[in-house]
Amino acid sequence: MSIASKQVDKQANKVPEKVKVSGVILVDKPKGMTSQQVVSKVKYLFKSPIHDSKKAGHTGTLDPMATGLLPICLGEATKFSHYQLDADKSYQATILLGSQTDTGDADGQIVTQASIPVFDEASLATIAQQFLGAQQQIPPMYSALKKDGKKLYEYARAGIEVDRPPRDITIKAINLQMIDDTQINLMVTCTKGTYVRVLAEDIAKQLGTLGHLTALRRTQVGSFSIDDAIALSSLEEYSLEERQSWLLPIDACINIDAELTLTEEQCARVHMGQRLNVFDELTGKLKDYVARMVSDQLSKNSSVDINDDASTHSKANIGLDAPQLLEHEIPIDIRLLNEQGEFLGLGSVSLNGRLQPKKLIQR
Repeated sequence: MSIASKQVDKQANKVPEKVKVSGVILVDKPKGMTSQQVVSKVKYLFKSPIHDSKKAGHTGTLDPMATGLLPICLGEATKFSHYQLDADKSYQATILLGSQTDTGDADGQIVTQASIPVFDEASLATIAQQFLGAQQQIPPMYSALKKDGKKLYEYARAGIEVDRPPRDITIKAINLQMIDDTQINLMVTCTKGTYVRVLAEDIAKQLGTLGHLTALRRTQVGSFSIDDAIALSSLEEYSLEERQSWLLPIDACINIDAELTLTEEQCARVHMGQRLNVFDELTGKLKDYVARMVSDQLSKNSSVDINDDASTHSKANIGLDAPQLLEHEIPIDIRLLNEQGEFLGLGSVSLNGRLQPKKLIQR
């Protein structure tokens, strides 16, 4: 066989490249599954002989006992999942009074019991007000946080309790309603890192007793609502085409409205990793947005790392040796579009007009 014939045969036998599945799907997580198990199931449901759904991840863990909103990012959307990891979250929960479990929820073993005092809606309203605002919370032993490279729940299962530094959280809204003499309904909106199990225990203590969660449902993550989520069982019943109709755009997790349209030449340059001078395009609303975000950043931090996600509205993780930037050098994240209005990814732009490509998608 000639070399030319071999090349023709090789081309004929070449496996066609699969289409990468990219987007965000809002899943109503069922009780009894871990968040990672739900992700694995979603990956399987979007897989086909011509579709690649290997890359996927969620935007914030729900305990196996919990149900509710679990945004899952697929493909290129995983590049922007951290915007929802940092987002505020809302929950509905049921607190059973009179007993405490080792895990803080109904999946654990009862370790202590206490009598339940008489209470009413007025006393619950007073207690709720005490938990509003910024505060510190000690994470539970039964959690996936790590100490010395080992997850806390591994220590807990071995009967070992370790010191856990308190973490800064903020309760932005809270409502307590009496279900009966032994149960309370809790509705709360809080910042990332808040353990509702711990909050429930603290509420019970303020009431003069003990308590643990018997139900927990997440209803909101940032701008995502449980009303727009699909049950995992329903997703299983659909065809692949119907499942794909539930996918939100790749940039659905990004909470940035500011955008800059690039020319074809500029698109080519940023895809090669080149910086651009866009000072002349930095006008009007875009310039006002960048200036406002720079001002906000300066008020939060005394110095800003040039590699920090300056516009994610979270505190900069600044090292001791991080370079200190001048005001006009501070980078702010914005959306990048091509002339057809298609989303390209994110870039960081400063008031001096320097644009650095940051996270670009592959189509």
